[in-house]
Amino acid sequence: MSDNSFAFAKSRRFAPLFCTQFLGALNDNLFKTALFVMISYHGLGANSILPPAQMLNLGSLLFILPYFLFSSISGQISTRYDKARLARAVKILEILIMAAAAYGFYIQSAPLLLAMLFCMGTHSTLFGPLKYAILPDYLGEKDLMMGNSLIESGTFLAILFGQILGTMAAGWPHGIIMTLVVLVALLGTTASFFMPYVGAANPRQHIDPDIIRSTKQLLKDTFAQKELYTAIIGISWFWLIGAVYTTQLPTFTQKHLGGNDNVYNLMLALFSIGIAAGSVLCSKISRHRLHLRLVSVGTIGLTVFGVLLVRLTHGQHYEPDQLQGIATFLTRTDAYPVILCMAAIGFFGGFFSVPLYTWLQTASSDEFRANAIAANNIINGLFMVAAAIISAVLLFLSDSITLLYLAVAVGNPFLLAYLIRLDKRFIRRAP
Repeated sequence: MSDNSFAFAKSRRFAPLFCTQFLGALNDNLFKTALFVMISYHGLGANSILPPAQMLNLGSLLFILPYFLFSSISGQISTRYDKARLARAVKILEILIMAAAAYGFYIQSAPLLLAMLFCMGTHSTLFGPLKYAILPDYLGEKDLMMGNSLIESGTFLAILFGQILGTMAAGWPHGIIMTLVVLVALLGTTASFFMPYVGAANPRQHIDPDIIRSTKQLLKDTFAQKELYTAIIGISWFWLIGAVYTTQLPTFTQKHLGGNDNVYNLMLALFSIGIAAGSVLCSKISRHRLHLRLVSVGTIGLTVFGVLLVRLTHGQHYEPDQLQGIATFLTRTDAYPVILCMAAIGFFGGFFSVPLYTWLQTASSDEFRANAIAANNIINGLFMVAAAIISAVLLFLSDSITLLYLAVAVGNPFLLAYLIRLDKRFIRRAP
C-alpha cells in the first residue's frame, strides 16, 4: 500500500466524523464509569431503596435499553434526514444531557444520574446508525476499509481512556467530573459542525413511531438479505466476545492473575490497543479491498490465544490480600505470556470485525444502509445480553472465569463454520 494510505484521515470528509465519534464514545464511558465507581466506592445513592450492586445492574440495563427501544426509529430518521445535520442535533442533545448530569453530580442524586445514563444510551442509539451509514458517503471504495479500521480503533481507545479517566475522576472533587462531561460534549458538538452535508438517502422515508412493529419490520427486512444477516451475526459475535472478556476482566485479574486495579487497567489497555492495532493492520493487508478470509484469520487467532490464556491461568487462585501492583506483576516471568495473549486476543478481534463492518456497509443499498446499521445494533445488544446470561450461568455452575473464557474461545470455530455455511467467501480467495 502506498504511503498516502492515511491521507484521507486528515480531510474534512473523515476527521470531523472521527473526532465526533471518538469524543462521544469517550464521554459515554467517562460518565458511566465515574457514576458506577461513585456508587460502588464513594457512597453515591447510599440512602436509596436499591443496594449498590442492584443500582449497577439497573444502570447497565438503562444504558443498553435504548438500543432495543429506539434503534428502528433511529435508522428511519438517519435515512430520512441529512446525516450531518442529524449528527449536530444529536450532539446538541448530548450537551443538554451532560448539563443535567453535571447538576446530578452537584446534588449527588443517583436517580437523576441513572436517568441521564438512559438518555446517553438514547444519544448513542441515535448516533450509531448515522456514523457507519455516512462513512461510504464520505469515502471512496479504496478508503472505506481503512476508514472503518480507524473508526473501530478510535472507538476502543476512547472506551479505554473514558474508563480510566472516569475511574480517576470519581475520586476527585465533584466540580472536575461536572466540567469534564460538559466540556467533552461541547468539543464533540463543535467537531460535528465540520462534517460535510451529504443529503438525505430517502426524504420520503416513513417514520413508524410504533416501537414493536417498526423493530419487527426492520429485522424482517434486514434478515431477508442474506449478506446483511451474515455480517450482522458475525459482528454481534464479536461484541459478545468483547462483553465476556471485558466484563469479567476485573475479577479475572484479581482471582487468576493476582493483580490489583492498576494491573486490570493494564490488561484492559492491552486488549483495547490490540484491537486498534489489528484493525489498522487488517486494512493495510487488505489493500483497499474486502477480503472475508481475514475474518477466518481473526477467528483462528481468537481461538488459539483464547485457549492459551486459559491454559496459562487455569488453576491459579489468589486471595484479596495477595494482590500485586504493576511493578511487582511485571517482575513475574509468568506475566509476559499472559500479556501477549491479552494483546493478541484484541489484535485478532480487529481482524475479525473490520471486514464485517465494511461488508455490512457495502452490501446495503444507500437507502437501506442506516436501517441495516440500526438492525445490527439491536442484534449486538441481544448478543451482549446473552453474554451476560451465559456468563452468570457458567459462573454459577463452575465459579471459574477461565472456563467461561474457554467456552468463548471454543465457540469461535463453531461460529466460523456457521458463517462459512452461509457464505463461502470466508474461505475463498477474493476475485
